[in-house]
Amino acid sequence: MKNFIFRLVGLLKLGGHMTTTTFVSKEMKVLSALQEGRTLSSAQIKAHFGAGNPQAVIQSLRFKGYPIYLNTVTDTKGRTRNVYRLGTASRAVIAAGYKSLATS
Repeated sequence: MKNFIFRLVGLLKLGGHMTTTTFVSKEMKVLSALQEGRTLSSAQIKAHFGAGNPQAVIQSLRFKGYPIYLNTVTDTKGRTRNVYRLGTASRAVIAAGYKSLATS
């Protein structure tokens, strides 16, 4: 009964409107960044999105059919690093390929 009263008082303080919170997963945040055309390294996925295992996030997106590629890029000083980017392959083709790899 106490909890109900506290919730009712909270609603009255907000003008009688309930507020909602939307949850966006780390996976969806990474996907959104890739869809914006960004390239992301594993370190960037860890630091910016808080993913403990960036490779697992990428693998999960690949299993959902997103064509994510790992490219090696070289900067002006000759340093190389690996970055993920979103490609243009068909989602159905990619999903079928990764599902067949997972079952074999």
